[in-house]
Amino acid sequence: MKAILACCSGLDVHRSTIAANLRRESSRGKKSIDEVRVFGTMTRDLLELCDWLKKAGCTHIAMESTGVFWKPVFNILVSEFEVILVNARHIKTVPGRKTDVEDCRWIAQLLQYGLLRASFIPPQPIRELRDLTRQRRRLIQEKTSVVNRIHKVLQDANIKLSSVLSDLMGKSGVDILENIVLGVTDPQSLADCAKGRLKAKREELILSLEGHVTDHHRFMLAQHLKQIRFIEQMDEIFSRQIEDKIKSQGEEFAALIPLLTTVSGIDQRSGEELLAEIGANMNQFPTSANLCSWAGMCPGNNESAGKRKSGKTTNGSRWLRATLGEIAWGAARTKNTYLSMQFKRIAKRRGKKKAIVAVGHTVLTTVYYIIKNRVSYHELGGDYYEKVLNRDPSKWYIKKLEKLGYKVAIEKKDNAA
Repeated sequence: MKAILACCSGLDVHRSTIAANLRRESSRGKKSIDEVRVFGTMTRDLLELCDWLKKAGCTHIAMESTGVFWKPVFNILVSEFEVILVNARHIKTVPGRKTDVEDCRWIAQLLQYGLLRASFIPPQPIRELRDLTRQRRRLIQEKTSVVNRIHKVLQDANIKLSSVLSDLMGKSGVDILENIVLGVTDPQSLADCAKGRLKAKREELILSLEGHVTDHHRFMLAQHLKQIRFIEQMDEIFSRQIEDKIKSQGEEFAALIPLLTTVSGIDQRSGEELLAEIGANMNQFPTSANLCSWAGMCPGNNESAGKRKSGKTTNGSRWLRATLGEIAWGAARTKNTYLSMQFKRIAKRRGKKKAIVAVGHTVLTTVYYIIKNRVSYHELGGDYYEKVLNRDPSKWYIKKLEKLGYKVAIEKKDNAA
């Protein structure tokens, strides 16, 4: 196989060490020459690595995407070299020959012959936006965990508040919890905190508040409520920072959020998360199918000997998949929309989980064209599928028969006199 690069390097990155292999073609054009060195991961060590590769005439560098350890190495080397980040699953070497030195040699060899596919690395501002949106999502997960602990304390005190309230942390629920912390034990007094439609459930609410609350329960509830208030404050801080970060990218970038929110199920937060995960430059993905494949929102390919095996979705970006799942569930609950009818149609045949993946795939395809063409979403309506099918149903049935292996020729029947 002919080498494509004259001088390149493969890095095997770990937390404390980096095994670097410098691979060069010999002057006689025969076997390539390998030179391996081991460096630390301190900034001084990374600068030393950069100087060594630069003096050797290295032009391209490849390394595995190992957790977060690749980030400082990438940040220092990217200004001097063409750095390629590679999925570790794509460059597995021969079993039984696994060492750091062998790994960096194998990476360098694959890079020299052009056999590596670079992973998508967004620009620095988008990476910073990712950090903000992902941390905000973590805060929401932490809040959910604290709410679950509040449920546990209430059950221990035999307070069945969650059986009556759909949202324990709503205004009525928080007022009741705060009064319990203050020492109020009378169920009728606590039931007076009910607001809105919860007033109609007053008798049931009084029964649910008859329990045995101790000082220990009040202390635990007080600490949990403090933690939730702190998380909510942090959530507001991160939301403001995310808005400022989006505005700093220019009006064209910020204008994408209102366009994305025209899609059923996408709100301000999910629109920000979508931009943070896929960016605003769709040139990275030639087609919408490439984007869906990268995100893991389409069936996998697994065929052998003419037999189709498991079509399980691939492991894409778990952060993007989580956002699309939430959007899909929200869109499924809308009324008279194309996405809600798509969910209902597929859920009947394949189940709700597969229907959510299908709706998420449709949403991501829509987002691709919204960002690429800078246009808003046009709602097709809940009866769109039926309109298309009724327009000329024969084509649909012919296509189904041809998939089953039949050769179909139709002839239009004359109207009876």
